[in-house]
Amino acid sequence: QVQLVESGGGLAQTGGSLKLSCAASGSILSISYMSWYRQAPGKRREWVGTITSSDSRAYADSVKGRFTVSRDSAKNTIYLQMNGLKPEDTAVYYCAAFVGSLTWGQGTQVTVSS
Repeated sequence: QVQLVESGGGLAQTGGSLKLSCAASGSILSISYMSWYRQAPGKRREWVGTITSSDSRAYADSVKGRFTVSRDSAKNTIYLQMNGLKPEDTAVYYCAAFVGSLTWGQGTQVTVSS
């Protein structure tokens, strides 16, 4: 079983930056890949980006070039560096780990003011 805890959310201005963290614990060796998702009010949860165990990365078109997923294996932590933030990036951001199925963190709120 894997447990995920996100941190780093908050308030930013348009054009600003935030960095989210997701610390994994438990059966971390069973994790195939980890991803970030987000859910804005009244909208469906959408995929943001993924990093695999071999450090391959993929991003949604809406964040490509602005957001970067990285990892610190020694800390069992992945990060989401968000630059060039826009009001439409406002959402609850969730970390997820694939261990046969997706395991979710509790989410962290990101609010971008215009």
